[in-house]
Amino acid sequence: MTLDLDTRKGWPDDLRILLDTYPREVWQDHVNLGDMARFWLHIHNQFRALGGELKDLGEGFREGRIEAADYRARYPRRLSQFLGGLEGHHSIEDYQFFPLFAAAEPRLAQGFEVLESDHESIHAAMIAAFDSANALVGTLDKDRDAVMRAAEQHDTDSQRLLAKLIHHLDDEEDLIIPLILDRGEGPLGI
Repeated sequence: MTLDLDTRKGWPDDLRILLDTYPREVWQDHVNLGDMARFWLHIHNQFRALGGELKDLGEGFREGRIEAADYRARYPRRLSQFLGGLEGHHSIEDYQFFPLFAAAEPRLAQGFEVLESDHESIHAAMIAAFDSANALVGTLDKDRDAVMRAAEQHDTDSQRLLAKLIHHLDDEEDLIIPLILDRGEGPLGI
């Protein structure tokens, strides 16, 4: 089984050791789902929601429900918040949380290495989405065909980014939340 973000279908058995014990259905009512875990899930849900908002803004613009001036005023700011938030979140995970979790449960160390690799793949997709968004905004005063070509390219880049991100968030939660439930936040040092 490949563990590349673009091809993996969840975690292999050797990385599901805690997920099988703590499936998603038990998370919300588990006594060890503390403030940090709830915050982590909340942040992930905010990324999902903001990604959906960006997708809706893009669709609204391409379908003519949002005027170019309104799109220019709203989209770049929201995209910048989204990308900046992701960059900061991934940095904290890579340098603080993933090493802590890998040390706490060495059997999951490979999974945390995979998640760090995911961040590199997501970062490349972030750059592509940012670049194509800038190109799109730069065409807003041009002819409709140029705008639509740029919008289609940005849509492709954005969809790629969101697909990678959603897959990553799900897999990350499936590795981390069961570990937190198994050990507790205090003993893990979070």
